[in-house]
Amino acid sequence: MKNCYLIIIDGLGVGAQEDAHEYGDVGMNTLGNVSAQIGVELPNLAKMGIGNIIPLESVPSTENPTATFGKMREVSGGKDSTTGHWEIAGVHLDKPFPTYPKGFPEDVIQKFCDKVGVEKALCNLPYSGTDVIRDFGEEHLNSGNPIVYTSADSVFQIATHDSVTSVEKLNEWCDIARNQICVGEHEVGRVIARPFSGKPGDFYRLSDQRKDFSAIPPENNVVQTAFDAGIHTLSIGKVVDLFAGKGFSEYRKTKNNAEGISTLLDVMDEVKETFVFVNLIDTDQLFGHRLDPAGYAASLKEFDDALPQILSKIDEDDVLIITGDHGNDPCSDSTDHSREFVPLLVYPKSTTLREELAMKRSQTSGLDNSIRQTGNPSDGVVNLGTRETFADVASSIASFFGIEDSFPGKSFL
Repeated sequence: MKNCYLIIIDGLGVGAQEDAHEYGDVGMNTLGNVSAQIGVELPNLAKMGIGNIIPLESVPSTENPTATFGKMREVSGGKDSTTGHWEIAGVHLDKPFPTYPKGFPEDVIQKFCDKVGVEKALCNLPYSGTDVIRDFGEEHLNSGNPIVYTSADSVFQIATHDSVTSVEKLNEWCDIARNQICVGEHEVGRVIARPFSGKPGDFYRLSDQRKDFSAIPPENNVVQTAFDAGIHTLSIGKVVDLFAGKGFSEYRKTKNNAEGISTLLDVMDEVKETFVFVNLIDTDQLFGHRLDPAGYAASLKEFDDALPQILSKIDEDDVLIITGDHGNDPCSDSTDHSREFVPLLVYPKSTTLREELAMKRSQTSGLDNSIRQTGNPSDGVVNLGTRETFADVASSIASFFGIEDSFPGKSFL
């Protein structure tokens, strides 16, 4: 079988990185703060060792975790989903995607309006997605002019009401923005279609019809490399959009985490020699950005409840990797992503593979003082320490499938 399952719990951070002050994120700790404030219990993640990565008030550490554990540092500038997923796939960005804390330059907005044939764009400021339709939705209904806004991330977002502009037309406008407006020095990480519906005072986003138009990733990423090597590559959730559809044999779009988990469980009965790349978005989109720690905790619990069923489908030659792409601390006063370390859990069910992993760690433990081994090597209990880049995941996937590893990371396998 030999499948690699990579699950990204979107917006799951485990504490501010050393450079967090450059992003206004000092003190951010998504998982730690949710644990302290809500007291969420995650017994299955605890068994895997998530409580061994950082101290968690409501999730204990364990002496014999079923997974290897650690945390990873982001090297690329930025704290957005595209940057995080790309680095996980082995891409270090030389410079971060541009952001627009004061809104987009007037010439960019005017060019967009001219191209799509509207009088003007409303808002043009960093804004919360729910607040922007509340504040500008009625004016949009009356004028027909689209709402254009950004955030702390590198995004060009267009919101339109489904009774004013069809979702198909909105996607056409986003395609124009992606390929004709947001280029060169203004090449943002993502252009995002944000359709909404409802009436003044009760507008709501049509999240299942959202569409992301990503920048084109460099070809030297583990998704494309695996695809080119003949490995079947499968995206579940928004991952395919973050890679502009490049390098995936197939994809399954999902509306929420429940559907993402259900889809994963279904495909685990079918796939062979496959790299399955999963994004579970609810923690970020529904709860992190909306400063809802109780909702965030419930979303983590939903995943934790599903873990036994997921783990039961891991065959002896498979590997499961669980991590995040950035932080999104719902206990803070910021609705933006946060510059945090992300957790790393690696689960090989096979006793043979566990012993191979432990032996390799034992052989190399003296080479890197930042990577520490704990426990009995024969048990495969390994603390992977603080990884120097998210790209260690890419190198590990390349090692797992025996394909070319030209990525700037170090395999933890």
